[in-house]
Amino acid sequence: MIAIDLGSNTLRVLAYECLSGTRIFEFEKVVRTADGLVQSGIISKEATARVIATIKEAQAKIDFSSSEVKAVTTEAMRRASNSVQVLDEIKKETGVAFEIISGEEEARLTLKAVKHRLAALAYASDSFVVADIGGGSTELIFHYGAETFFQSFPVGIVTIAQTYGTLEAIADALPIAMQEMNLFCQKVYQAKGKVHAYVATAGTPTTVAAMKLGQSYERYDASKINGTSLEIHELDIYLEKLLSLNPEERQIAVGTGRSDLVAAGILIYKQLYRLLGFETCIVIDDGLREGVALDACK
Repeated sequence: MIAIDLGSNTLRVLAYECLSGTRIFEFEKVVRTADGLVQSGIISKEATARVIATIKEAQAKIDFSSSEVKAVTTEAMRRASNSVQVLDEIKKETGVAFEIISGEEEARLTLKAVKHRLAALAYASDSFVVADIGGGSTELIFHYGAETFFQSFPVGIVTIAQTYGTLEAIADALPIAMQEMNLFCQKVYQAKGKVHAYVATAGTPTTVAAMKLGQSYERYDASKINGTSLEIHELDIYLEKLLSLNPEERQIAVGTGRSDLVAAGILIYKQLYRLLGFETCIVIDDGLREGVALDACK
């Protein structure tokens, strides 16, 4: 089966063999779905064209027609006033029909993927929190054995970067912008106690982990990223390193047109360490795309 996650910043495709659990084909590309959404309230024609072109690029690499395709999209489409028209155009041009899923469903599927990966890594923890830092939203998922508490918040790397502009303004705004996250965390901790581990997924944590491991954007290896540990102080090191690179070096390190978003994402990521009460985080590459595949296979 083929699972597709159209996020607010990135489109990710996975061809997955259900019986063997084999990843046959992986593809992802920055499409900036939410570019300009904060100002206009719509998905732009340019963003729509990028999504269509990227899906066609993936279709040129693997045959979609011979597999079941499950495609989902998230916060940018939830927020945009023209999402129905945009998705109709995408379906007309590519044949791929996207479902706009809720933040709760996004959290459920992401947790499924993360639990599956942690089990494969033989990572034993009876309780943990997953932070899924997306382009348009961030999901916090607290998992206590048989109980799960989750909430989606409209704070993402694209929307924050385009709302506040400079890193200084973002840093000043985040404590207030993430206040609802902090209140939710405190409410869960008061009811169930602090979790034992902090896990993060999506582009910002995996990019920082890749920088730590010396990987470039083109030479990214998810198998080595999974299970990487990041200390909070390391985020400052890699943010400073990113900002010190010239434009060409940044493109090599984190991909074309991603450096401003990764920088904003690092500030969000660092704030999450503080409000969750952790110095160390485990990075997992698997996320919504993998959760869609696992759920469809079930």
